[in-house]
Amino acid sequence: MDRWLKGGHFNKKPVTEESLSTQSVEGRINDENGSQVIHHCNSNANGFINPIKKRKYNESYLEMGFSETNDCQPQCVICLKVLPNRSMYPGKLRHHFEKTHPDYEGKTTDYFKRKRTELLAVQNKIKTHVQTDNENALRASYMVSYRIAQKGEAHTIAETLIKPCLIDIATCMLDDKFAKQLSTIPFSNNTVARRIADLATNVEQTLVSIIKYRKFALQMVESTDVAGLAILLVFVRYENIHSFEEDLLFCRPLLSNTTGVQIFGLLDGFFTENKIPWTNCIDVCTDGAKAMVGATAGAVAKIKEKSKEIRSSHCILHRHALAMKTMPFSLKNVMDDAIKIINFIKSRPLKSRLFKILCDDMGSLHSTLLFHTEVRWLSRGKALTRLMELRTEVLLFLMDQSVTLGKIMKDVTRLCQFSYLADIFSKMN
Repeated sequence: MDRWLKGGHFNKKPVTEESLSTQSVEGRINDENGSQVIHHCNSNANGFINPIKKRKYNESYLEMGFSETNDCQPQCVICLKVLPNRSMYPGKLRHHFEKTHPDYEGKTTDYFKRKRTELLAVQNKIKTHVQTDNENALRASYMVSYRIAQKGEAHTIAETLIKPCLIDIATCMLDDKFAKQLSTIPFSNNTVARRIADLATNVEQTLVSIIKYRKFALQMVESTDVAGLAILLVFVRYENIHSFEEDLLFCRPLLSNTTGVQIFGLLDGFFTENKIPWTNCIDVCTDGAKAMVGATAGAVAKIKEKSKEIRSSHCILHRHALAMKTMPFSLKNVMDDAIKIINFIKSRPLKSRLFKILCDDMGSLHSTLLFHTEVRWLSRGKALTRLMELRTEVLLFLMDQSVTLGKIMKDVTRLCQFSYLADIFSKMN
């Protein structure tokens, strides 16, 4: 058997089904020179086993100036040449040493050990330098992606604008070496998207890990964006160390109906997915819509079925909005007059341009009025405040364009009412 193994060949016979399940067989034997040989046996396409010899390094080879690489290949510590594994013979290694480095004949083993130590030190330094550069480039990529996400810019801006600017700055202020390092930072569109997704996932996991073991309160808002998509916004307020913090828990679309069952299903699915116990929730704040506060099918009613100790409250901002919709008749007429004046100037592009020219000529702080929107009730205070700040400019403009509206801006009583409403709405805002 030993003679058969030392011969380095196997009988060519087909492999059985049991042997096919094991694709490689490894064995260690000693050759005639006394060095170990590792046999890797792989089955070929015809079902026969072919041996692949892989020789093992011996410490005595260092006397001929050879160390071992990570992939089991001999490397000369003098000229740094790497030989194939099949050259791991004392004869071949000595042939290289005597032919290439005859001047080092008679050197002690300690000398070659020092050379090997120097070689390993250089290799480790290069490896560390490469790893450090890669880590810094990766960190820079994440930091830039974070700022892009904060500003809401397109992902392509990193590769098309930021990276060329960085290279130009480094070339002018430093040198080409630093510019070359900056060019290695990954800033492609897909890379920035992945970085932002990783950051968002990390933030979500951190927030979930906090509220898993602490009491918290929820605030839910169901709204529709500019594209007509119904979305559910859920904010969470919790105690962190010595203060209370508020964060956005999630923002997800409601694909079909916006009923209380659908809203609760989306919220409960998030809690189940992240293993957040409902017992940690102590309060749910909503806008008072029927889908939220319905007695049987509302989202709050479904939440209370999960935990009887959860309380519900009405959002104070929506209370303010509801209170402002029931203004006294006299103040409502004042608000209507203000909206008429604003719409008269803002709804026509020509009048908007002429009013802007007038404000610029007078050196006004602002050059445009602000629209009031019923949906965005916070705009009332801002629109009235801007109107009062530009009341002189508006009066001069209306005297030439509309005498009726101009008389309103001349009325001192009406101006006082405008000021009163502006102060009240600004305070509520």
